[in-house]
Amino acid sequence: MSGGVDSSVAALLLERAGHEVVGIHLRTGVKAGPELPGARPRCCGTGEAEDARRVCARLQIPFYVQNTETEFAGLMEAFADAYAAGRTPNPCIACNSRIKFGALLARARALGADAVATGHYARRVEHRGRWAVARARDARKDQSYVLYELGPEELEAIRFPLGELEKSEVRALAREAGFGVADKRESQEICFVPSGNYRDLVRSRRPDAFRPGEIVDGSGRVLGAHDGVGGFTVGQRKGLGLSSAKPLFVTRIDFRTREVVVAPREELGLREAQLEAVRWTAIDPPAEPFEADVRLRYQAQPLRAVVEPLAERGRIRLRFENPAWPVTPGQAAVLYDDDVVLGGGRIRACS
Repeated sequence: MSGGVDSSVAALLLERAGHEVVGIHLRTGVKAGPELPGARPRCCGTGEAEDARRVCARLQIPFYVQNTETEFAGLMEAFADAYAAGRTPNPCIACNSRIKFGALLARARALGADAVATGHYARRVEHRGRWAVARARDARKDQSYVLYELGPEELEAIRFPLGELEKSEVRALAREAGFGVADKRESQEICFVPSGNYRDLVRSRRPDAFRPGEIVDGSGRVLGAHDGVGGFTVGQRKGLGLSSAKPLFVTRIDFRTREVVVAPREELGLREAQLEAVRWTAIDPPAEPFEADVRLRYQAQPLRAVVEPLAERGRIRLRFENPAWPVTPGQAAVLYDDDVVLGGGRIRACS
C-alpha cells in the first residue's frame, strides 16, 4: 500500500469481498526531501506511509512496513548505468517483477498469505490454459506494459482488484469509504528521483556520463555541443540547444564517442528492432515467426509487427508493418494478442 487512492481501494474491495487483508508499505530508503513548487507527491515519503497507515486503521486491518532499501539501491544503480551507456531504462518494470512481486510476494508467503494484491490497472486472465496479464478496462490507466515479466507462476498468487474499474469509479469508492486520499494527486514521476529530474540522480552516481560531447547529424556534421550523454534519450526534441529550420529529434546516443545524433522528423521512421532478455509469459517461446501488436513505450499506441525468433537465446527481431518511432534502446517492447500480454523484452538495437 503506497498511501495513494488506488492501493487503498484495492484493499477496500478485498476486505468487502470477505478476504483477510494485511496492508504492507514498502520502505525504499529514498528521501523525498522538500517538495518543489508544483511537484507531484512521491510514493515513498513518510507522508505516504502515514496515509497508508490511516487507511488500514479505517479498514481495521493490520499494517506492516517492509524494508526494501537494498533492492531499491540496486534498482537505482541499474538505472544510472543504463543512462550512462546511452540507453533509456524503465525502472517500473524491474520494480514490479523484482520488488513488488518478488520481495513482497516472498514476504506474503512467509506470512501465510494466499496472494498479493496491488492497485495496478491490469487484469489477470486465462489464456491458452495459463494465467496471463491483460489490459485494464480503463485504457487511459492501463499498466499491463510494466507487468510483462510476470509469468503464470507469479500470477497464480497475484490479484488486481482494480482491473475492471475506471479511475473515476475508484475515486468514488474512496470517497464513499471516507478515505482522506480519495482526491489525492497521482505521482507521475520516477519514485526514487525526488527532484523530478532523472539527470540529477544519474549525475550524482555516474558523473562520467556528463562529460562534454558533440551533437551531430546523420552524416556526422557537427551541429552543436552538449554536457553529457546522460542527459539525453532517443526521441527527445526539447532541450537540445540547437537552432534549426525544422524540429530535430535525438535518433542515437553513442556513449563511447559521446556523440548525440539528431535528425528531422521525416528521417525518423524505423523498420526493425532487436530485443534481448526476452521473456515469454502467456505462450511458450515460439519456433516460427508470427504477427503481434507491439507497444514500444508505456501508453503508446500498439504497432503491428512480425516477430521473428533469433538463434541466440532470449533474442527476437521485430519487423514493423509501418515505420515506427521512437524505438529507444533500453526501453521495453511488449507483445500483445488483442488485450493479452504475450511477453516482451528490452530493445537492444534498431534500424
